[in-house]
Amino acid sequence: MESTGALPKYIQLSEMLIRRIAAGQFADGARLPPERDMASGLGTSVGTLRKALADLEAKGLLERIHGSGNYVRHRPEVSSLYAFFRIEKVGGGGLPTADVLSVDRMTKPADAPEFGPSAEGHRIRRLRRLDGEVVALEEIWLDGDQVGTIGINDLSESLYHFYRTRLGLMIVRVEDRVSVAPVPAWTPAGFQLHAGQIAGYIERLSQAPGGGAVEFSRTWFDGAKAEYVSRMGKI
Repeated sequence: MESTGALPKYIQLSEMLIRRIAAGQFADGARLPPERDMASGLGTSVGTLRKALADLEAKGLLERIHGSGNYVRHRPEVSSLYAFFRIEKVGGGGLPTADVLSVDRMTKPADAPEFGPSAEGHRIRRLRRLDGEVVALEEIWLDGDQVGTIGINDLSESLYHFYRTRLGLMIVRVEDRVSVAPVPAWTPAGFQLHAGQIAGYIERLSQAPGGGAVEFSRTWFDGAKAEYVSRMGKI
């Protein structure tokens, strides 16, 4: 098992804070702790934190008032690497990371819906973590016509970021079907649920501009540690 390429630290911090704000862990108008205290609590440098806060400010989630501090501003829609990642820790938030188990090009599964023109797909199996704790198991299928080969070291912790920056492929819409299902037989030892145990289950069909589906995925998640959350409407 190998880890995917880590995102820059300031982006990780920014994404973590975006998810915490969306989960309501920071109220609208709340004043963040002083930057040195906040950096110390997050185990990072003040410089790295300031880059993350600047990213939040650019996205309209933070108002920085000279001589007063940094204040949270809620927004209903925010540009985020994990905008479509809807699994959160119980209680909200959690920074997503991933461990890649395998990447293989092979015939698409017979029970999958139609996605893309190729008869083959790239099957990516991963363990997903929130704040470092394993919470989910993923099997993602990308249509084979999107790229010839994919290696483990090509991937970043956000697949949609990899698609956009390396393949020029944008995911603009997803359709999720949420239920429960038994954990698959190939589940690794690193996942706390055993093969056959019932887990939360998500089937996703992802679309590129123009409406064509290009990706199909299945996710099994531990309901004791994580939950599926979808937020809609104005804050």
